[in-house]
Amino acid sequence: MPANDALRDALEAVMREAGELARVTSRRPFKRWTKGDDDSPVSEGDIAVNDLLRERLPKLTPGAGWLSEETEDEAAARAMRQAWIVDPIDGTRAYISGRTDWTISVALVEDGRPVLAALYAPVTEEMFLAVRGRGATLNGEPMRPNAGEDMTGAKVAGPKRYLEKLEKIAPAILPQPKVHSLALRLTRVAHGALDAAFSSGGSHDWDLAAADLLVHEAGGVMTDLAGRELRFNRPKVVHGALIAAGPARHGALIELVRDRMPEFA
Repeated sequence: MPANDALRDALEAVMREAGELARVTSRRPFKRWTKGDDDSPVSEGDIAVNDLLRERLPKLTPGAGWLSEETEDEAAARAMRQAWIVDPIDGTRAYISGRTDWTISVALVEDGRPVLAALYAPVTEEMFLAVRGRGATLNGEPMRPNAGEDMTGAKVAGPKRYLEKLEKIAPAILPQPKVHSLALRLTRVAHGALDAAFSSGGSHDWDLAAADLLVHEAGGVMTDLAGRELRFNRPKVVHGALIAAGPARHGALIELVRDRMPEFA
């Protein structure tokens, strides 16, 4: 099934249901624990939202594969032309600590590229939606990134060490506070809240797929530091460092870091 407005609207309804579940779970005592070698946090909220999405989304696109941060990897999903890529709560540390900058991130990927995306920040009631070729919206209003390539006064967010390195070569930038949801940080470029955003290496498909489509459909660019577009639902789901910005500023940033890529690895 190709991505279209009806599928976008159905996805939005599922996202709002998932957001309400996450909010309800956060208002009562809930379990939290760590997983993996890096002690990444996970909570009851992550699992509850993942389970809801796992039930609802396959009904929208029968036969699509599934890739989620909170589901054991399924090799069969790699063979599918279409797959849902899901982060049930992006920014779990923010969710656990009661902050507002966590999101639910979902993308439908076809042949390695996202064709439908939704990013929902339930606390701030921000719903970002995009369909490939149809533009991107925030709460129903079209989004556009900020124009221009000048780094003077540019609002840039990303890992602290990246911002410190960037300030040495572009000292007039305005470093911004951390956004705990990586998908939200990147998507902030799409509606002009940020002029540029960085992601360090080690992010996964589920951190990036929705933001990728939202940024591009808004008219921005999001690539690795060599300017290459991302591919999703491949055997390797981990990505290197990334830049998102409006087209002109993205090009300027690529030129700035081109000879310093090892410093940003």
